[in-house]
Formats: sequence, structure tokens, C-alpha cells
Amino acid sequence: MKIKFLFLLVLISSIAFSQDKTTAPAFKKRVLESTEVDFLASYYNQDGSKSAVSGGLGSEKLTDVASNIVVAMPLNDDDVLTIDLGISAYSSASSSNINPFNATGASGGDDDRIAAPTPSGTPWQASSGASKSDQLVSIVANYSHSSDSRNFIWNTDVSFSNEYDYTSVGFGGGIATLFNEKNTELSLKANVYLDQWRPIYPTELHEYSKYGANFLNQGYFNGVSVLDQNGQATTNYLPSAFQTVSGVNRNSYSASVGFSQVLTKKLQFSIFFDILQQQGLLSSPYHRIYFADKANYYIGQAQYINNYESSTNTGVYKLADDIERLPDSRFKIPVGARLNYYINERFILRTYYRFYSDNWDIQSHTATIELPIKLSDRFTVFPMYRYYTQTASKYYAPYETHLSTERYYTSDADLATFDANQYGFGINYTDIFTGAKIWKFGLKNIDFRFNHYERSDNLNANIGTIAFKFVMQ
Repeated sequence: MKIKFLFLLVLISSIAFSQDKTTAPAFKKRVLESTEVDFLASYYNQDGSKSAVSGGLGSEKLTDVASNIVVAMPLNDDDVLTIDLGISAYSSASSSNINPFNATGASGGDDDRIAAPTPSGTPWQASSGASKSDQLVSIVANYSHSSDSRNFIWNTDVSFSNEYDYTSVGFGGGIATLFNEKNTELSLKANVYLDQWRPIYPTELHEYSKYGANFLNQGYFNGVSVLDQNGQATTNYLPSAFQTVSGVNRNSYSASVGFSQVLTKKLQFSIFFDILQQQGLLSSPYHRIYFADKANYYIGQAQYINNYESSTNTGVYKLADDIERLPDSRFKIPVGARLNYYINERFILRTYYRFYSDNWDIQSHTATIELPIKLSDRFTVFPMYRYYTQTASKYYAPYETHLSTERYYTSDADLATFDANQYGFGINYTDIFTGAKIWKFGLKNIDFRFNHYERSDNLNANIGTIAFKFVMQ
């Protein structure tokens, strides 16, 4: 496989440089005429009933507000530097239940005591713990160079992102060559991401790892009653399967080959083929697991134990047997294609299909269709639809069905079998004369999109995005 990719890389490079030897034109148009600035904002909300933090059961309510500023600056006729700065902030009922007991908790590593003699929680409501919200900050810098003939382009990029429990550093690059009077394009890209966890564990497991078998009489649980399935106080709870993770790194490597061809004046298609390899900590340390062959233990109000799995449970939370465990490697292969057809001056048909497979036994199909409708020189509307289906990972099982004898286990519904439908529309406004201005920048484009997402396991989501593009004049 490596030999084939090396051959392909050499082939692309030889084609590219042979193209680049053509005589430069007497007049060379700049790749980017002037600085462009994009402002993007999005709002996302979801709800569901299979929270991975609560072992595959409970509220998945989440809201996220994100914004990005993308600045593309021409450095000269051939080179462009693009900076993408993003920040997002979310609040989540699911992640708040890393510590579900209505107190600050010790899951972050401190020695806080409970706020009340009888703490309580529920997988169906958000806790007031510190993990209920977080912020993600990211920055990506990309440098691209185009040959004099504009038939060969290379680029390189570097990225950084950080949130409370996770940091990522990435770098990569790519090349693209155009030939056949620029009707054909062949591209190759590669990226590496070096990530590091700062593991956060469910409160009960954190305390067990800190104090050992006698943890129910110390720290966070000192003076707290643990209940058995019958609602009786007990000291038998001992999550002996739990051990802290031994490694905190996650490295991802990807390579992508793309091919695009203009077939006729109205028809264009493209295909891509990716290879992705991940190594390291691929599970989430705060996802609980409940074993079917282990007794159940709770903290909270005994009267809610018998209807624990119902959203009417407002006062008891089940203590974990372990955290999600997954292999330390994953190999992914997505293959996709696009087909765009110009119907007439009013309508364009855009289609997309992708097949995905990995060595965790997940296979998926994605199909998308979009129909931009040009209402005028400035306004375009586009309805869109996306269908997705996948098979389950061999390591997945629903809430409380894994056995303690298994080596790997997860109850994260994202790794289960499901189908999904997404419906959306968009409105695009373009002003080629950039009539509206802010300081030295003229407004070139406004793009608004809204999508509704429905999954067969009752997860529902809505996302709205708006983007403004300005051009320096």
C-alpha cells in the first residue's frame, strides 16, 4: 500500500512540474485580488435519550454557540495566507453528569465535599457541576502557492485547538495539479493531528482511584449513603474493574487523493479516497459503563430506583461499574463522489455520496442532494436533503448489557446502528459590486442555512449558520 501511494505521489508531482514548465503568461492575474474576511456564526441544539456519560441512558440535551473569523490575505501574485480563528461555547446536560450529584464534586481532582447530607442526581436532568459547560478555542493557519501557469498549487497548514480536557496540534499539506485546459484536477493531501487528553473520570470512579477500596468512608463520599437495588444502605459497592487510563495521547494520520473532471459544459464530477489511522486513547474517559452481571448501586432517593430508566426519575443516579474501553487503534476508509449538473440558468443539481468502513465493523452510507434555485442576480435559495445509515461497532452494546468479562465495551449510541435524515434550506445573497461597506471592506456575500436532523434512536438536532464575506477595497 505504501509503495502504491509513493508511486501516486511521484506521478502527481511529475505531472505538476511538467505543467509548471510552461511559459508564464505576459499578464498574470493574482490568485486573490485583495484581502477577504469571513465572519461565521452558528447555533446548535440537540436532545436525545441515550447519553454516553450515563452509560447509554439519559438526557442528551446540548446547546452550542460558535463563531469563526477567517482572513485570507494575498502576500503577492501567487501566495495566499489564510488564518481561521474559532471559538465555541456549549452547555450540556449529558456532560454535566460526569458529576451528577448537584455539587462541585471531585471528578476534576479536588477534595470538595458534598453540598448536602443526601446528594442526588438523575441521568434525565443537568447537574449543577462545573462540567456542564466548556469552551473550545481553535486556530488554523494555511499557506498556499500557485505556479505562474496556475496549473500547480501546493499548500501547508498548522492548527491548534484547546478545551478543558483536550488539546490538539495538527499540521499537513497538499498538492494539486490541473491539466486538460484546467478541466481536470488531481490532488493529494496529508494531515497529522497530535492530541492529548487531560482525563476526567465520573466522580465515583475518581474517588475509588484516589482512596482505594475504603473510598466510601473518605473524600467526596464520606457520610453519603450508597443504596442497593432494594433501596437499602450498603457498603458493598466496589468498582474493581476501573483503572485510570495508562496513556493520554491520541494521534491521527490521514491521506486523501482527489480527482475532479469537467465532462461537459453542464456536467462535472469528482471522486475522493481517504485513508485514516488513529492511535492512542480512542475512548472517552468520562463515559460510564454498567455491566449486566454486576449488582446495581445508587446515590439519591430510594423511591426513584424502580423507575430509574424513565424520565420521571428526578432523584437517583446509578454508580458506574467502569468507563468505556476501546482499542488503541482504528483504521478508516471513506470513499466518495460528487456530481453537479447545470440544468439551466435557474437550477443546478448537486449530489454527493460517501461510503465509509473501519476495522471496528462500522460501515455507513451518506447521500446528499441540493438544488440551488437562482431567483435573481443576487438571491439564490437551495433546499437540501441528506440521508445517513450505519451499522454498529462490534464493541457497542446498549445500556447495561455488556458483561464484565469483555475486553472492550462502549454504550455510546454514536457507535450503534441507526439511520438519520436531515432536512434543510439556505438563502444566499451576493453583491458582485460590494455596494454595502464597513470601513474599507465591501460586503460580497451573505449565506444563511438551517438544518433539522432526526435519528432513528430519537436524537434530534437543529443547526443554523450565517456567514458574511467582506472584501477589502
